[in-house]
Amino acid sequence: MTATMNFAQRALAFARLLRRAGVKTTTGQAMDFVRAIEHIDISRREEFREAARACLVTHKDDMPVFDRLFDLYWRAKPEYTDGLLQQAEPDDVIELAPEEGEETEEADGTTLSGARGRRLEAVEAVEEGDTGEASDEESLADAFSYSPAEVLREKDFADFTEEELQQIRRFMQQLTWEIGRRRSRRKIASPKGRFIDPRRTMRRSLQTGGVPLTIARRETKTKPRQLVVICDVSGSMDRYSRILLQFIYAIENGMAKVEAFVFGTRLTRVTRLLKHQDIDEAMRRVAREVQDWSGGTRIGQSLQTFNQEWARRVLRNGAVVLIISDGWDRGDPQLLAQEMARLQRSCYRLIWLNPLLGSPRYEPLTRGMQAALPYIDDFMPIHNFASLEALAKHLSQIDDKRPVRRQHAVLPETTAA
Repeated sequence: MTATMNFAQRALAFARLLRRAGVKTTTGQAMDFVRAIEHIDISRREEFREAARACLVTHKDDMPVFDRLFDLYWRAKPEYTDGLLQQAEPDDVIELAPEEGEETEEADGTTLSGARGRRLEAVEAVEEGDTGEASDEESLADAFSYSPAEVLREKDFADFTEEELQQIRRFMQQLTWEIGRRRSRRKIASPKGRFIDPRRTMRRSLQTGGVPLTIARRETKTKPRQLVVICDVSGSMDRYSRILLQFIYAIENGMAKVEAFVFGTRLTRVTRLLKHQDIDEAMRRVAREVQDWSGGTRIGQSLQTFNQEWARRVLRNGAVVLIISDGWDRGDPQLLAQEMARLQRSCYRLIWLNPLLGSPRYEPLTRGMQAALPYIDDFMPIHNFASLEALAKHLSQIDDKRPVRRQHAVLPETTAA
């Protein structure tokens, strides 16, 4: 084992070690352990031990093995420099008591057998500095290594290479896009419905002569909500525009009712342009039609066009609106506030997705974001694949309860007398 190793790699190596010792640790549990250490203070040994035990151990019979291997593997006091762990080699072997029904190692040379023997071999491997990375464990190491999806989950879209863009495109298509359902005015037959269906009840009674009388029931029908996506493709969004269009393509082809618009200095409807089986051809069609790509930004004017020309056609039956923009606006912030207030009143839920929100140092200080914030129901990041997964989960959980909206009145600007 090398003297210096990335902490996440050491955590995965420890999970491999547990598996060699007979503890049933899965790949998912190992990845949960790696994610868990991001949310705890790893300088506190007991807190770190509890996190490892909660993620990696599922059977109480494995607790003694876990405790001994944990003490061996993480015995030296860790010192962290720039996120790397300095770890000395473990020294003594901790002997494990034999389990009932298993052989023990006697003075005459009798050897251990079964799972306990494998566990002691794993302890001895720790003493010798082998964490399961030998040639006979290569397949197991591969199982616990990061998959491309895990590597790309946290990487910012702006830093993607061309090859990574192709990979993330496939991952987007594998996401399940569903949106919360709304109650319709229509009713459908249901044996446990709360409403009595008199007509069906009468038709059934004619078949049996009225004896016995079977009451037919109905319940309210539910339908998926309309989703409207309005994406900023101006110059300030150039680093994200391509990948976000692929996101719109994936969500439009994965859901039944989606309307898509893009804007820079003016609004362009691209719903039909994205209805193509080949994503590359769809992207080329959008690039040809959108004349203000990578240009200036007029968010207020673009939303005004949407409210005047498209809102009544696409914002029906409790629609959900996604606005994707960084908030940089060269237009009138007063106009933006007015149109945001109008748009919020017209839709069921207004969600603003900002790729800059993924940065911990970001603050919405631009004039555009300051004008829009009072009328946003959900303010969420959209800068990596993990944020797309969070968005997909959020959309699926939208229910019949509207968010509490604390709207602020938009007053006209006063002029000096």
